[in-house]
Amino acid sequence: MSGFKGHFSSASGRYAAYRPDYPAALFAWLADQCAERALAWDCATGSGQAALGLAPHFCRVVATDASAEQIRHAGPHPLVDYRVAPAEASGLADCSVDLVTVAQAAHWFDLPRFYAEVARVLKPGGIVALWGYGRMVLPGEMDAQLQRFYAETVGPHWPPERALIDDAYRSLDFPFAEIGAPAFAIEVEWALPRLMAYLSTWSAVKRYQAAHGNDPLPALMTELESGWGHPDAARKLQWPLFLRVGRRQA
Repeated sequence: MSGFKGHFSSASGRYAAYRPDYPAALFAWLADQCAERALAWDCATGSGQAALGLAPHFCRVVATDASAEQIRHAGPHPLVDYRVAPAEASGLADCSVDLVTVAQAAHWFDLPRFYAEVARVLKPGGIVALWGYGRMVLPGEMDAQLQRFYAETVGPHWPPERALIDDAYRSLDFPFAEIGAPAFAIEVEWALPRLMAYLSTWSAVKRYQAAHGNDPLPALMTELESGWGHPDAARKLQWPLFLRVGRRQA
């Protein structure tokens, strides 16, 4: 997992517009684990979803991403300082950070180098949190239809690192004093076109389109319509989150 892989840079605007936000309770819980709340570093911030969630809880948030295009589309906030920087070289001062967060991105990193950077910038006793989410859960029979699309239609086009997401980071090396975390989930109410717009941000969908010269999403939308009802009807959808949270030893 070495080198920056810009799977999302080419569609940063759509990524910013259609990716879901993380639950506010997650950020409140993470802040509660910190002895101080002077500075949080949101690494691989993408379009800033996690950075904006951290902002109400910290005096300052530095949000970095290796993609300048992602940073260009990040949501502004007076307490968030966006910077272009790789995960393994943040540019932050030694022992300056109270919390390091990585949302849906640790599987892309050179982990030994990233962990060395985390150990350098975290204050003694500081917190590091990696989290992600896998395939969303749809109501009823539609969930099996989405599972087939995920695993069979576009499954061969997922990058190898996606296996770490499917494993919920359980096999990821994590050299910190681990803290058990409560269960969190992203919950939204979306109409069917909004769901399809989100699915269009999947890297496997983009790679399928490039490989086959056509878009697999219209066929999926037709398949889902019978169970969805009117396409403009809002449905409750959910992504369970998985977390690895740890403390830097003093």
